[in-house]
Amino acid sequence: QVQLVESGGGLVQPGGSLRLSCAASRSIFSINAMGWYRQAPGKERELVAAFTSGSSTDYADSVKGRFTISRDNAKNTVYLRMYRLKPEDTAIYYCNARLIFIGGPRDYWGQGTQVTVSS
Repeated sequence: QVQLVESGGGLVQPGGSLRLSCAASRSIFSINAMGWYRQAPGKERELVAAFTSGSSTDYADSVKGRFTISRDNAKNTVYLRMYRLKPEDTAIYYCNARLIFIGGPRDYWGQGTQVTVSS
């Protein structure tokens, strides 16, 4: 129903910055919720940042004050701006979209983009 393509990952030094992009194949107005998740080696996938109801946002405690989620509706794109990156931020970052159908919600995922924070 929707294709998601992430980009912007890479290798950065501690304290550096990156901007991740998630391009959707349809208008994000029609997507009930969108957000970013990440999964580090040996850990569960966790929510990083997401748009919730209306213009509200939700962030993991570990990234509050450092990461910012935003969107450009004209480009059908959601961004994750990451500042003051730490080695603990190293993970594969996934874009998520949730659509609500009569039968219930359905989640769609991008293939992920690797973020590595190391000196």
